[in-house]
Amino acid sequence: MTAILEVAGLRKSFGGVTVADGIDFVLERGAMHCLIGPNGAGKSSFFRLILGEHAPDAGRILFAGDDITALRSFQRIRRGISVKFQVPGIFKALSVRQNLEVAFQHHLHGQSLSATTRAMLEFAGLEHEADLQAGVLSHGQQQWLEIAMAVGVEPQLLLLDEPTAGMSPDETRKTGEMLHDLNDRGITILAVEHDMAFVEQISRRVTVLHFGSIFAEGTIAEIIDHPGVQEIYLGTADV
Repeated sequence: MTAILEVAGLRKSFGGVTVADGIDFVLERGAMHCLIGPNGAGKSSFFRLILGEHAPDAGRILFAGDDITALRSFQRIRRGISVKFQVPGIFKALSVRQNLEVAFQHHLHGQSLSATTRAMLEFAGLEHEADLQAGVLSHGQQQWLEIAMAVGVEPQLLLLDEPTAGMSPDETRKTGEMLHDLNDRGITILAVEHDMAFVEQISRRVTVLHFGSIFAEGTIAEIIDHPGVQEIYLGTADV
């Protein structure tokens, strides 16, 4: 397998707060990888550095072998990176269908736009809600709609920031099944997540961030059994 994302010596500080402290990270093409860590570990900042919303103080980012460190966010998206942040960014006054069309309109036109919109409605299980205002959907349905908005442009890499936050156990399980479906289609997935049951459902490898640095990396079993991770993130009996 080849790397789709390579991060080398990534550093970023805001005033006296360091959110990325020399991060070296490699994500293999086709991976389902989770990023975990306590609050303030730098997970969301790491995502924003990858997406280009923050410029690093040092280091570089390679995507599909090309250096994208200096590229703006829209340029990275055009190269095949898509993102869904924790809070749904949908247009609540528009219909479900219109939300998808708005998301795809700069990438698809005519029959391609219509066909992709129909396919994404089916993927998200929202065929019967297509003409409803997006604001009346349940929280879980809004999350699925935004995932569909992110994947309809056929990204190579999908970044997900706590995709199951606020979901019921059934909704969380369905989300995991959706992500496995996307991964089977060839989309590489990197997800920030706190729900360890969900991490276990989707992830083949897990990276733990702590104070802007990579603290540990391995399989979910290795991470759960790691005494240092138990102390900083999962909790120990004597804490």
